[in-house]
Amino acid sequence: MNIEKVFKNVLDCSFQVHSALGPGLLESAYSECLYYELEKLGIKVEKQKPLPLIYKEIRLEAGYRIDLLVESSIIIEIKSIEALANIHLAQILTYLKLSGCKLGLLVNFNVEHLKDGIRRVIL
Repeated sequence: MNIEKVFKNVLDCSFQVHSALGPGLLESAYSECLYYELEKLGIKVEKQKPLPLIYKEIRLEAGYRIDLLVESSIIIEIKSIEALANIHLAQILTYLKLSGCKLGLLVNFNVEHLKDGIRRVIL
């Protein structure tokens, strides 16, 4: 499936979850619901995917985890916070670099209108 079509499906599912649940829940609730919606569409999605840190010739299992990895190419980082900050953008950029993925989505579900909580991130 075309990565842009998959990305559109991710956005559509994110809006669907936010419309049904609204703001104020834990990140884990949004993550599980988004996972469910994507799987229902037949999209390959992995949750809490371990992400090792490779430095020179050593591999560190440092405990990094991708919230959702879609079709092995799109990283979704889910937040439920007052506002996105630069550190959240830095986090998803680091995950993109470490994973080799080029496209990410930073989603803050703790907003009144989800369009205000979404950032598309391209490496």
